[in-house]
Amino acid sequence: MPLFQLNHRQIITVLLLMCILAFTACGFQMRGVADLSFSKLYIQGPNISIAKDLKKLLKVNGVTVVSQPEQAELMLDLMSEDNEKRILSLSGGGLVREYELFYRVNFRLRDPGSEVWGQTQRIEERRDFSYDDSQLLAKQFEEARLIDDMKNDAIRELMRLLVVQKPRKAAE
Repeated sequence: MPLFQLNHRQIITVLLLMCILAFTACGFQMRGVADLSFSKLYIQGPNISIAKDLKKLLKVNGVTVVSQPEQAELMLDLMSEDNEKRILSLSGGGLVREYELFYRVNFRLRDPGSEVWGQTQRIEERRDFSYDDSQLLAKQFEEARLIDDMKNDAIRELMRLLVVQKPRKAAE
């Protein structure tokens, strides 16, 4: 007869505890909310593809996107976005083997008490992917997934840049 007889519930509990210990030992920490120094943001500019997801993330972080600049503690001008696809390498027969994808967002910030916008800033994401004409649909799907991934990274980077902003109204 074995020294330890564990039922299924006890085995699951032990495995769960082992997983928790492993995650805490490696420094794993769940993503929390951003520590933003403002609660009202006005967004202007053309309706770019990341605007909707950015607004959702701001809402999760307790920031209200207001419709009038006078109500805002900080103003964000999403000026433009750009996708670019370049050939990275060719085969000996002149067929494309790799592409390089770029996604760029240009924006600027302004304190509502100021008439002057800050410097235009750019977030740029880049990805490489291999290409094969015989797998056209799969490669189109991979390209779309990489573009979505770059847009999500750009949103996270923009949130990191917003965390360091200290508008005058919030500081007073």
